[in-house]
Amino acid sequence: MSILQEIYPLYLNNKAAQPNTDLEVTDKFTGAVAFRVAQADAATIDAGIAGAVRAAEPMARLASYERQAVLQHCVDRFKQRFDELAYALCVEAGKPIKDSEGEVGRLIDTFRIAAEEAVRMTGEVQPLDISPRAKGYQGIWKRVPIGPCSLISPFNFPLNLAAHKIAPAIAVGCPFVMKPASRTPLGAIIMGEILAETDLPEGAFSILPAHREGADLFTEDDRLKLLSFTGSPAVGWDLKAKAGKKKVILELGGNAAVIVDHDADLDDALERIIFGAFYQSGQSCIGVQRIIIHADIYDRFRDMLVARTRTLVAGDPKDRATFIGPMISEGEARRLDGWIQQAVASGATLLCGGRRDGAMLQATLLDNVDRATALYREEAFGPVALLSKFNDFNTALAEVNDSKFGLQAGIFTRDLFKMFDAWDRLEVGGVVINDVPSYRVDNMPYGGVKDSGLGREGVRFAMEDMTEIRNLVIRRR
Repeated sequence: MSILQEIYPLYLNNKAAQPNTDLEVTDKFTGAVAFRVAQADAATIDAGIAGAVRAAEPMARLASYERQAVLQHCVDRFKQRFDELAYALCVEAGKPIKDSEGEVGRLIDTFRIAAEEAVRMTGEVQPLDISPRAKGYQGIWKRVPIGPCSLISPFNFPLNLAAHKIAPAIAVGCPFVMKPASRTPLGAIIMGEILAETDLPEGAFSILPAHREGADLFTEDDRLKLLSFTGSPAVGWDLKAKAGKKKVILELGGNAAVIVDHDADLDDALERIIFGAFYQSGQSCIGVQRIIIHADIYDRFRDMLVARTRTLVAGDPKDRATFIGPMISEGEARRLDGWIQQAVASGATLLCGGRRDGAMLQATLLDNVDRATALYREEAFGPVALLSKFNDFNTALAEVNDSKFGLQAGIFTRDLFKMFDAWDRLEVGGVVINDVPSYRVDNMPYGGVKDSGLGREGVRFAMEDMTEIRNLVIRRR
């Protein structure tokens, strides 16, 4: 039996509101409407922003222990509603239930980290007497909230990626308006329901699902001091161009590569790469898309990958045996299927998979993929990975860098010098040794370079972006 309601509100200035039931959210496996959610129009979004402006001063005045208490309340309530959150995620995102439970665990971790960091924001005493003219002067700086924030989260991790925006904002005392992805709004709505149980100042938060009409206010309104967006590069860079003077943080796409050197533990690398490539149907911006394998082990490891990929269970994400669920929509599955067919027509070898049924796309491996194809150059964002071989480690590093993206890269090697060489030379935001680029812990600095974005998430680092330094200069006489 479903543990979901049929109708859900939005949250405007800390309170539930049900102006309509316009947003239909489907079960991504069956395609049936699972529930309906209220949808914000331009006037509602404007009211949310106005409330955030009014809340800026009382939010900034909250003591750090008070902000911590709000975040800890969320942690406690997420634990109590664990099964509900996981089931909602499974339905609205089509994410296998075991993976959905894992994401709820990360949601809890992220709010817990924020609760800890809320009482750790520090400044610095700085000597200014660096020359005779500054003798007798001393400086002190601290961090203060940047002000009302606009938060836009994507469909693929609708709990944890929303958490990486909401939790730091509360930790530093920033009011916010959030637009969750229209395909997966329920996780953020439940967060709003739990936040509404706290004593946050009125206007501290609004959770406002919205279609594009009127949603430009999330980007263009000058009352907002920061825009934090996670989503596709095309949309993200367009929003940055429209954002005006506000600070912009972008977490965008990738086509992440992993290098498997000749000295790697192949059994270990196999399991981690299968996870990295096909976890939640490959719909991760740090999912493994390119597998670069040393020529000495290429044939053996290719055969291992193909055999293991063919064992993956696809089907209903509510079934605990399922590893591959549906993509977010049939349209997205058709797009990626078309890229696969284009690559094969351009000379690629289809090693396994490559068949589509509605929104279900088989886990797919190819080699000999032309580097000019969309499947190589763009972000696949689905269950497909491309194999290639190398002889020289420098060539492998160059292949990783042969991308307009630069989010994370993985390297399986036992060579300490190669590890540091890769860390120095790879044009990415993070290098992961003896694991896949898909690995992330929620307190580490996470973000990309090139077309993969601007700024870093990870709770403490997001908190820095949501604050400004305020300096104090003292002349002692």
